[in-house]
Amino acid sequence: MVLGLIPARFASTRLPGKPLVDLGGRSMIQRVVEQARQANLARVVVATDDVRIQEHVQGFGGEAVLTRPDHPSGTDRLWEAFQQLGSPADVHCIVNIQGDEPFIHPGQINALADLFADAATAPDIATLVKPVLTAEELFSPHLPKVVLNQQGHAMYFSRHPLPYQRGHASEQWLTHHRYLRHLGLYAYKPAVLEQLTRLPVSPLEAAESLEQLRWLEAGFRIQCAETELEAFGIDTPEDAERAKERLRSSGK
Repeated sequence: MVLGLIPARFASTRLPGKPLVDLGGRSMIQRVVEQARQANLARVVVATDDVRIQEHVQGFGGEAVLTRPDHPSGTDRLWEAFQQLGSPADVHCIVNIQGDEPFIHPGQINALADLFADAATAPDIATLVKPVLTAEELFSPHLPKVVLNQQGHAMYFSRHPLPYQRGHASEQWLTHHRYLRHLGLYAYKPAVLEQLTRLPVSPLEAAESLEQLRWLEAGFRIQCAETELEAFGIDTPEDAERAKERLRSSGK
């Protein structure tokens, strides 16, 4: 069974109460849940730190569990939620779906879940990457980049473009190399998720502020699946306005 868990915190420095922000008549968290339900998931559960979000999700027919407010990361919140659900033995894959991506495509979720279909070849951790198309993406520190080995495992994640191209001006880098950026959608084996919550912050994670570097430093392999579909995360009021305009344009 594949379980979809959606971490959703009420507190947000730039957009307080972010999961409850109205986007075209439905809250952001409702839109995320509705998109996730279209994927090949046996169950979709919101893991939140606030009773207002829990009651709201239950009000539109969703499932939500209330977790501690002091978790240092969404990964820790997911593990507590999984335990609250009774740690179902038939769950072989947990997909971590970002609670601030109301346009998450079911195909992106399925791309990760499919990697866990065969227990013999299932990875410990999986995530999504997509090609970098513009210089703005390539040089934005807000869009982490990733380099892969020949088996599709992540070698390193960075907010800086990787690799550095010696001998080419930076404006020519996209012409001479195919760059990939990381999308923040993860899937894990339940036993691996438990192990991840026990790891201390690592030096590379502290330097780049990227939690997945902690996992690489600890020796975990991260399998990457490629998608052409874009991610649309909402972090600011301006992002929310762009999302509303997108919904108006699409008639949704």
